[in-house]
Amino acid sequence: MISVKLPPIHPGEILNDLYLAPLEMSAGALAGKLKVPRTRVERIVAGRVGITSDTALRLAKFFDTTPEFWMNLQTAYELKIEAERKKADIARIPVHDAA
Repeated sequence: MISVKLPPIHPGEILNDLYLAPLEMSAGALAGKLKVPRTRVERIVAGRVGITSDTALRLAKFFDTTPEFWMNLQTAYELKIEAERKKADIARIPVHDAA
């Protein structure tokens, strides 16, 4: 079995590539529809900031998804980043012996 380790994908990349690009919509145009500052969506798409619960609610409404979808993307991204950063520390933690 071959194991391929994929790099973490920021939710902004998914937002841009799978949602905005097919609609030919800019981050600024989406921000207007969501009633949020243009810079918020631009920073998410650029991978500079994460998706907040407020933004997740707005994206879910606009794209007819769920807020959990957007929050899960953000959580998965953050966990991958942190797991790599703390790999050595986590490896030193013993497994609890229930016996």
